[in-house]
Amino acid sequence: MILSDICNSSNYDPIEARKRFQARKLRTLNYLRDRLERKLAALDASIETLKNQISRDDNN
Repeated sequence: MILSDICNSSNYDPIEARKRFQARKLRTLNYLRDRLERKLAALDASIETLKNQISRDDNN
């Protein structure tokens, strides 16, 4: 089925199509945010570990 078939269909509801698009966009954005939060958490942990190592080395 091509786009013109969908748009010309008697069952096509632009309001529902917009809601589905917005829901899909929200899922995508949430997924991207979750990925970035995981990467940020990993960076924060790496920075903290490095600071601890530097501090430990300075004390020796």
